[in-house]
Amino acid sequence: MQEEETTRNFGAIMDRTLKLIKNNYLQTFRELGLDITTEQWVLLDRLAEGDGVSQTDLANDSFKNAPTVSRIIELLRKKGLIEKKQSEDDRRQSLIYLSGKGKDYHQTATPAVLALRRRGWQGLNEQDYTDFMRIMNQIGGNFTEED
Repeated sequence: MQEEETTRNFGAIMDRTLKLIKNNYLQTFRELGLDITTEQWVLLDRLAEGDGVSQTDLANDSFKNAPTVSRIIELLRKKGLIEKKQSEDDRRQSLIYLSGKGKDYHQTATPAVLALRRRGWQGLNEQDYTDFMRIMNQIGGNFTEED
């Protein structure tokens, strides 16, 4: 098979799949009465793992650039889901914490998010997941490697 045929449309397929996943998350959040997007969920979920995270760490952990994370943080702050506090160790740095409302959102959403993850992997096994992660990391690496 020619290389063009074996790689044709992989980007479109990835894009379509990502849109389907995001739409299912958004619909689920709406049904739960949660005013958040998938991008906001990623940061809330990361903060639930451990509070007091710098904006830089949030960007690195979520694979998002700093301006995007800054925008999401501001939206989450306006919704009362997070709090920014000045670091005691470095006064120039702010640390991000989940608010009580943010913790409630996370607690409400988590069972539904886990169900969505199970739905996405239905019919697939551990080896499929391992292969998927290897393939996605390789593709991503192919586009970030410097020649």
